[in-house]
Amino acid sequence: MADNDDIPFNRDFPLVPGVVDEPRPGVRRVLCNNPSPFTFTGTVSYIVGKGNVAIIDPGPDDEAHAKALLDAVRGETVTHILVTHTHRDHSPNTARIKAATSAPVYAEGPHRASRPRFESEKHNPESGADRDFRPDIQVKNGDVIEGQGWALEAVATPGHTANHLAFAWPERKINFVGDHVMGWSTSIVAPPDGSMIDYMASLARLEAREEDLYFSGHGPEIPEGPRYVRFLTRHRQAREASILHRLAKGEADIPTMVRAIYIGIDPRLTNAAGYSVLAHLEDLVARGIVATDGDPVIGGTYRLT
Repeated sequence: MADNDDIPFNRDFPLVPGVVDEPRPGVRRVLCNNPSPFTFTGTVSYIVGKGNVAIIDPGPDDEAHAKALLDAVRGETVTHILVTHTHRDHSPNTARIKAATSAPVYAEGPHRASRPRFESEKHNPESGADRDFRPDIQVKNGDVIEGQGWALEAVATPGHTANHLAFAWPERKINFVGDHVMGWSTSIVAPPDGSMIDYMASLARLEAREEDLYFSGHGPEIPEGPRYVRFLTRHRQAREASILHRLAKGEADIPTMVRAIYIGIDPRLTNAAGYSVLAHLEDLVARGIVATDGDPVIGGTYRLT
């Protein structure tokens, strides 16, 4: 959602699709040509190392992008493919890169929801889940994946999806944070795929770490990562306060709250904003601050307890 003045967003990202750049020694990136209100200028894939390399997030089902990635590593050996999470703008191209390189695929696991779907919930197509993805090697928090000249530590960062991982390079104080933290916008947290409770805990986990340069799934790199994470945390706390402020005036449904809170939002993002409000409401209901009849769902009506 691009409607927040309280976060120092950076939307200056001149990278052109298919062109390789090297923002830091041993870190290359290639932009996919899949711009949208949800992906900004497109998905960024990363190449770590020289000679024997890892590719992080091969991107959407896009032959041209797969070719650009393989051209970027011509004459080198891809030894690892790492996937931060299973949304369709990040993982489907893995199959092409694996077919071309035979490199094993590392990820947390197949796509799954953060919680069981409630009976009254319809499938949310907004989630864009890649339900076909299966890693060769399942990775959990703290696992270290080593290659030639680099070692990446898996950092469990559920929230945007249940299976989201960041890949930290502690020696270089760099963290590849996927869609958990983005410099151009806040991340979408849409239940049941996403969870605000998990998302906030994952922000705290990143903030406590030493890495201070973040490379994101979309948009430019983020300097002073932990400081930026504090802005994101305060923003979510302010969003929660706005919801409670609106409910203090009387019970309301989610569209009413979105109109009150997201002034001037891009209409294409209204649905996503509703799911973000739902994510906060799930958290508030779990904490006993807000009540609803039945399960906390997108069509529900909410009130203060």
